[in-house]
Amino acid sequence: MPSRLYVGNLSYSTTEDSLRQFFTTAGEVKTAEVVMDRQTNRSKGFAFVEMMTDDGAQKAIATLNGKTLDSRQLRIDIAKPKEQRARVGGAGGYNGGGERNRYSGGRSNRDEYED
Repeated sequence: MPSRLYVGNLSYSTTEDSLRQFFTTAGEVKTAEVVMDRQTNRSKGFAFVEMMTDDGAQKAIATLNGKTLDSRQLRIDIAKPKEQRARVGGAGGYNGGGERNRYSGGRSNRDEYED
């Protein structure tokens, strides 16, 4: 059963190929994914590596955690399962804003004209 590892403190210049090669010293690597920022297309400084076996994952943590790759000391741990997040509403609009333009400071415009 493959085990997914979190790799933190990754250099922005680290590629998926160099990451995969680094982890092969601990065992067979199924996938190596450097997480990229969608807007800048630059690494976010962390990655996920999936080892083919649990033993390979444990060996990777034991032997590679704290080791240097591309001049950065890596932090390696078992990846936590991805949490389901609620979808957030779209772009702008008057969601939850009430009728702000009709009222001033919580007072009705009628209050100004009452006798």
